[in-house]
Amino acid sequence: DTHARTYDLKTPGGKARSVIMLFLSGGPSHLDMWDLKPDAPEEIRGTFTPIATNVPGVEISEHMPRMAKIADKYAIIRSMHHGNGNHPAAMYWMMTGSPMTRTAPQAVTLSREDRPHPGAALTKVLGPTKGTPPFVMVPEMISPVGPPRPGQHAGFLGAGFDPYLVNSDPNLPDFSAGAVAPDIDITSERLSNRRALLNAVDRTARQLERNAEASSLDSCYEKAFDLVSSSAAQRAFDIREESDGTRDRYGRHTFGQSVLLARRLVESGVRLVQVNWVRHDNGKGGQGYDSHRDHLEWARTELLPPTDAAFSSLIEDLTASGLLDETLVIMMGEFGRTPRFNKEGGRDHWPQCFSAVIAGGGVRGGQVLGASDKIGAHPTANPVTPADLAATMYHCLGVDAHTLIHDQLGRPFSLAEGSAIRELI
Repeated sequence: DTHARTYDLKTPGGKARSVIMLFLSGGPSHLDMWDLKPDAPEEIRGTFTPIATNVPGVEISEHMPRMAKIADKYAIIRSMHHGNGNHPAAMYWMMTGSPMTRTAPQAVTLSREDRPHPGAALTKVLGPTKGTPPFVMVPEMISPVGPPRPGQHAGFLGAGFDPYLVNSDPNLPDFSAGAVAPDIDITSERLSNRRALLNAVDRTARQLERNAEASSLDSCYEKAFDLVSSSAAQRAFDIREESDGTRDRYGRHTFGQSVLLARRLVESGVRLVQVNWVRHDNGKGGQGYDSHRDHLEWARTELLPPTDAAFSSLIEDLTASGLLDETLVIMMGEFGRTPRFNKEGGRDHWPQCFSAVIAGGGVRGGQVLGASDKIGAHPTANPVTPADLAATMYHCLGVDAHTLIHDQLGRPFSLAEGSAIRELI
């Protein structure tokens, strides 16, 4: 492809206007989803059969039939890799594009010393969005055991750039978007009076004690009031406006309805939405994508069908509305799963080689980038790092990945230290 060979990746592309990140927390198995090995021994290939997609020569799992029908809309990266098999550290690496520098046990939760999530970094570089939060995370932060894991907030940029957290399941009847949900008992006049009172109190407090934390809190209060009074944000978060047919198509589960909500949010102007796969989907518990036991049964019944329905519906709707070209969709996890099954029928952590899927926003669909060896253990062509994936995202958004942001000590950091992936653009 001459265009791919001559494309000047030093100049950001700028076709994308928003990003939806679908994070399959726990570690999705590339060997049973996007990079099957039908000729490998049974202890490696498992029992899933690859099926043809609408792109000649490209096959994926039989349990993702809807994705197979739209393979021309997305690209599969089969050569992702990094060097950490620990959930929190690996997740941080994939989300921020940089390896964790803190050591365990301090590295298992959020810290203001860390690099910011791209949603926060983009807010810092590009500024706020009008009427809606620029960075939203649904349905909640990833925290399977204990506090939220690192990489999911603004890190050293400060609380003013943290994501708007929904912390509610869009699949439940009592779903609430939190601060943006209209309160019928509070009139606009009453809200304005509260804002004026808070501003007066805040001015007095800042006169008594001027410091960075007070300024940051002031900014947070201001944003909160803007959200509460924004009709655009209220409409965007009101998933009840969707028809029953549409909600059924995405799937009546936490992930499906969260992805549908993400679509509504980018339509309203939100710049980046991250949808997290949460382990306690619909309160049923379970191991999520961290399938160390009964892997194939769990994938067949609980993991792949919801993922297939939600991703396919999202791509179909963005295509129909004409928004796919300006909406970058990335589906990934923190790592893959081991080529060989363990004694409990599970696959364990495997960061040495795994897959990710990327669509829209200037990415050429209908292709496979990179390759793995005969058992899916190591990349054999076009290896891609988390930093490269992050640089590609920034490139598609028209942002120079080498743009500098500064931590609380004034030290400079590039948004991403990798290289945009030429073949995808």
